Amino acid sequence: MKKRPVWVDYGLIVLGAFLMGFAIKNMYDPAGLVTGGVTGIAIIVKTLTGIPLWITNTVFNIPLFLAAWKIKGGRFLRRTAVATVSLSVSLYVIPEVVFLREEIFLTALFGGILTGAGTGLLFMFSATTGGTDMLAALLQRRLKYYSIARIMQVLDGAVVLAGAAVFGVSYALYALISIYAVAKVSDGILEGIN
Repeated sequence: MKKRPVWVDYGLIVLGAFLMGFAIKNMYDPAGLVTGGVTGIAIIVKTLTGIPLWITNTVFNIPLFLAAWKIKGGRFLRRTAVATVSLSVSLYVIPEVVFLREEIFLTALFGGILTGAGTGLLFMFSATTGGTDMLAALLQRRLKYYSIARIMQVLDGAVVLAGAAVFGVSYALYALISIYAVAKVSDGILEGIN
């Protein structure tokens, strides 16, 4: 079987990050849906201060990335660096065109589908966009009795609760619909490939 060129992997990582960036910038942010992670924090910060999403996403990920350099392998970090930078670039360059602002359920559902497709592509090619998964990996070294997934749930849950404080409980409940869609679509992509 012929080995796939590495540029194909990186191209699909960039595509996955841009799918996520599109959903974050044009669906989640305008609707006030905070689905966890650093991008959820970025949406809250933008609402409270006006700082663009891409700046907050970059600023929060740099120290996490540097700290994780010692824990994760070089291949994973190179791919994650490409994904993280691509997500920040997508949040900067994708034009702001609001979709479905008045249809909050559809925003949550289709935002989750797009984000899940992007996340699935990233995971398929051994990358992430940094953020809470890296922070969870760092914390797990000290909290050895808890899995990375469980720590991520707590971190993302805290971000969703912060979003509920800013946007309201009903928006947090819609965010849970989106989180569920992300999980189902990304798992479907990974399981379909396997």
